[in-house]
Order: sequence, then C-alpha cells, then structure tokens
Amino acid sequence: MFALLRRQKVRNALLQIFFVGTIAAIVIGGWLNAQQTLERQRIVSGFDFLWRSTGWEGNFSLLAATPNDPYWWFFVVGLVNTLFLGVIGLLLATFVGLTVGLARISSNEVLRFLGRIYVDFFRNIPLILQVFFWYAFVTHMPAPRAAYDLGSLKISSRGIYAPVPNVQWEFLLASVVCVVAAIVVPIWLGGTRYLSRPPEQRRGLRVAACLGLLALAVLVFAAGGKAGEPLFSVPELQGLNLRGGMRISPEFSALAIAMALYGGAYIGEIVRGGFKAVGRGQIEAAESLGLTPWRIFSHVRLPLALRAMLPILANQYIWLIKATTLGITIGFTDFFMVVAITINQSGNTLEAIGILMAGFLLVNLSLGALFNHVNKAIALKGNQLRS
Repeated sequence: MFALLRRQKVRNALLQIFFVGTIAAIVIGGWLNAQQTLERQRIVSGFDFLWRSTGWEGNFSLLAATPNDPYWWFFVVGLVNTLFLGVIGLLLATFVGLTVGLARISSNEVLRFLGRIYVDFFRNIPLILQVFFWYAFVTHMPAPRAAYDLGSLKISSRGIYAPVPNVQWEFLLASVVCVVAAIVVPIWLGGTRYLSRPPEQRRGLRVAACLGLLALAVLVFAAGGKAGEPLFSVPELQGLNLRGGMRISPEFSALAIAMALYGGAYIGEIVRGGFKAVGRGQIEAAESLGLTPWRIFSHVRLPLALRAMLPILANQYIWLIKATTLGITIGFTDFFMVVAITINQSGNTLEAIGILMAGFLLVNLSLGALFNHVNKAIALKGNQLRS
C-alpha cells in the first residue's frame, strides 16, 4: 500500500478522485437540500412542465410559434432568436470595429482623432443605457403613413420594412451556398498546390470560377420563385400600416445597433493593438522587397495582426453573445426572456435556470472551441520564446 503511494502517478490519480468526489458530493448535497426545501414549500419540481402549452406568444420569432405550443418549443424559439441577434450583432460590431481600428492606426491625424473620440464615447457608456436610447430612437420614428421611404426600404415607428425574396427556402439556401462558394473557391484556386499552373497565372481561372458560381446562384434563385408571385415582396402602404416584405422589429433594431456600436468600440481597440503588435522590422523587410503598400498590408500586416488579435477577439465575441440577454429590458423575445416568463408562469425556477445555463454554456463553449481551432491553425510554429 505504502509502496503504491510513493508513485507520483498513483498520488495524482488519488488526488483527482478526491477532488471529483468532493465536487460531486457538494452538488448532490445541494440538489437534495433543494428538493427537500421545495417539498416543504409545496413547490412542484421536475421537467414535466416542458410539455405544457404556454398560452403566450412573443413579439419576434424566426420560427413559427403559437400560444398552444409547449414550453420546450419556446425555449428553442428563444435560443434561435438569441443566436440570430448574436450573429447579426457580431457581424455589425466587427465591421464597425475594423473601421474604427484602421482609423486609429491611420497616418491621417483627423481619422485618428475621430477614432479616439468614438472609442472614448461609446466604450464608457453602459450598454444598457445605449439599448434604452436606441429603442427610444427607433420607436419615435414617424408612423407608417409618414414612414421614411428609401426606395424599397421603409422606416417607421413599427419597425424597418425591407424587401424579401418570394423564393422557396431550399432554392434560397442553395443560392446562398453558391455565393459563398464564389468567394471561397477563387481563394482556394489561388493557393492550392494541386494545380500545375503557377499561382500568378491563375487569375483568369479564378475570375471564371467566381463568375460561373455567381451565375449559377442567380439561376437557382430565379428557379425557386413562387408561381404567380413577383420575385421580391416589397413593402407597401395599405391603410394605416405597411404590408409585404420583411418587418424588422424595433426591439431587434435597437439591440443590433447598440451591440454594433458598443462592441465596435472594443473591437476597434483590439484591431489597433493587433496591428501595433506587428514588428517594424517585418514591414521594412516587405518594403525592401519592393512590395506595394496594399500587398504589404494584405500579405504581411493583416495576417500577423490577426494572429495577435484573435484570442482577445474570441473573448469579446463571447461577451457580446452574453450581452444579448439585455433584450429582456425592451421586450425582445430572446432565450433569457423566455426563461424569465417560464419562471413566472410555471414556478419551475431551478429547472428553467438550469436550461438557461446549459444553453449559454453550449453556445459559448462551441464559439470558444471554434476560435481555439482557428487560433491553432494559423499559429506560427516554432516561434515561441524559449528560456
């Protein structure tokens, strides 16, 4: 027995078993104590409520939902709404942050000054206040009869109305895939080693591939049109309201704008720090080779800056995903709001909070794993400091 304890591996295994056992005992003890407390207070526990109808409907839903649908379906609806808001908010924040970050490292003093003002202003105002401001802003737009008319786009106090394609979803998805392929395939053709032709002689092939895939996307899109209906549904004023097209609710608009502007300020500083991390010697080496400023930026500065900013950028993205929970403050039907209403109606507090925690853990851990994979893929091998 004592001979086994002298082995480092045995001691490490026993310590791990003790640690895991202690955590398990604390969790089980807490769970049993909660069950006894709920029983004394005659509070129902369990997950049977998930199959009961909710009796309410949200103001925004990408999936069809009615008051007769069960709680579990509304959890799915809320999670999808949260993911949709998160993706749109991250894309907008990335665009704003990239613009602000490039302005901050520009040689133009005016652009640097404007970038500094933007960062100092939006980064130091709490996000919840910005959400309230933009919600008040979008809800005080003109009524639908006096909506701002930007061609096929209508902006009113009831939301933003935009054209939407009258295309079957299968064909729409296929056309989107073709558009994405029109971007990815030419990039792959420019760097692959499976072609005998030198990379500098592949420009015609890459252009042909891009145009061919875009033409295929247009053909697929047109083939999926619904019979007897125009290819696009355009919003039009009918009576006192706008009909047709796609309505973007004021709640969604306010949250997307606030996330883009607030997150863009932080991402802008991350972008600035990433470009500042690129050594001056590497830029001078590229200049000595006679590379143009654009090729120096796209082939030297941007790849090296991306490697430096990616870990911090992943943390910022995860934080912005969690910031979608502020939608409850203005009535947006997100995952957190569905959980809050479930607690008020069903009384299953622990179960609902557990589902909320599991949902955000799944989303954020998946996002973190994706960024870790990308970070490992683009990391420079053999460039670590050695003592």
